[in-house]
Amino acid sequence: MNVKDCIEKGLLKKETPDRRKSSKSIDVSLYKLERAEKLLSLEMYEETVLNSYASIFHAARAILFKDGMREKSHFALFIYLKEKYADNLEKRFLNELNTLRLERHDISYGLEKQDITKEEAKHILSVAKEFISAIQKLLK
Repeated sequence: MNVKDCIEKGLLKKETPDRRKSSKSIDVSLYKLERAEKLLSLEMYEETVLNSYASIFHAARAILFKDGMREKSHFALFIYLKEKYADNLEKRFLNELNTLRLERHDISYGLEKQDITKEEAKHILSVAKEFISAIQKLLK
């Protein structure tokens, strides 16, 4: 699947570019990151992962708002970044986004308890911080 397919299927929608929404999305991203840090300190590792992913998701959405796009699917957001920003984002960030997207789905909707260790939660939080920083550089 590519961006064109996502648009045709309604998973991505074209809008007017909006720097204000882009900025607000970064604000939400930073808030979710702050929450993830607090949850880690409380040893709530699943919730740390969920909020870390949310911080990454909102940072990525900031790019879409800047470009005049809106996602209707977490997968479509990944496809958009992979296709449009592969030369501007480290490949590991795209891979982490997709992996965390799937992990978030399992945590939120799966029927099995996820055994997330403190080390895993710390790693994901670290990735989120780096991801946000990379997105902020792209937005400047």
